[in-house]
Amino acid sequence: MLIRVKYQDNTYDMVKAWRLEEYIAAGKISAFHRGDGWVSVGRDQLRHSGDKVYAGPERRQRENNLSRAA
Repeated sequence: MLIRVKYQDNTYDMVKAWRLEEYIAAGKISAFHRGDGWVSVGRDQLRHSGDKVYAGPERRQRENNLSRAA
């Protein structure tokens, strides 16, 4: 899949999706387009595939405990 990007020099291009994170990390891209519009690197929230730990409640564990009690 190709993703529309805007480089730091204000030129536009299409890059392969698997290259996007690499280009962002290298500082080559200032913005990219996704389904809900343009995303500005450094300003808008980005999705990362890194090791994120979920800090919310563990709902799956609770559901498992409830189904066992029934």
